[in-house]
Amino acid sequence: MEKLLDIKNVTKRFGGVTANKNVSFSIAPGQICGLIGPNGAGKSTLFNVISNIFPPTEGEIWFNSTRTDTLPSYKMAPLGISRTFQNLQVFKNMTVLENVMVGLHTRTSTGFLAAAFRLPKTIKEERFAREKAMEYLAFVGLEDLHDAIAGSLPLGKLRLLELARALAVEPKLLLLDEIAAGLNHNETHEMAELIENIRDNGVTILVVEHDMDLVMNICDKIVVLDQGEKIAEGTPKEVQNNERVIEAYLGTSDEKEAAAL
Repeated sequence: MEKLLDIKNVTKRFGGVTANKNVSFSIAPGQICGLIGPNGAGKSTLFNVISNIFPPTEGEIWFNSTRTDTLPSYKMAPLGISRTFQNLQVFKNMTVLENVMVGLHTRTSTGFLAAAFRLPKTIKEERFAREKAMEYLAFVGLEDLHDAIAGSLPLGKLRLLELARALAVEPKLLLLDEIAAGLNHNETHEMAELIENIRDNGVTILVVEHDMDLVMNICDKIVVLDQGEKIAEGTPKEVQNNERVIEAYLGTSDEKEAAAL
């Protein structure tokens, strides 16, 4: 199987605490892969290791034949990796359009002097950035709010805004961190459709999510963690019927997730 993302024996320790232990899995181009597990399973840590927020203690991460865990984090976007955050990272005092334009910085090259003197190249790149940003806003359904101040948007719209900004990088791999957190039923359904549309446009997706209905409906494969270790990997149906997965969720505070399984 062709591998776009390959996680090899990743362990992450914080002092004497092992958050992830010897985790391995891969994602093929065009897949939507879900990363799930009970609270404290190590999902967020592994997600942050994959997105290079911090390096693994042991193991390797390969993306498109390039080893990424040894690279500085600012190299990830130019490689084609983009992510959203569970705790929204939008610029609340900027407009919706300006927020998405920030995501286009890797695709422009204007320097300080050119920007200061408004040289023709600067004007051309700014026009390009505005047009592309509007395309991404239209894709997520926010084009009519492009002039709104981001801080005035409700949570559902802010999730869409962060998604639009992540797409502005034109990623090959999109990492979604609790993208449905705080959304109502209709908003979650619309988000699921958007994620599938993104995949249909050629983007591979890794999603960490507590909404089991969302995960089971959109994912091609699911990786399950418990206490930092991978305990299962397979299709949604295979994972739902896996005894170790059921045992991991039973007796936890994740009642909704256990019921969904």
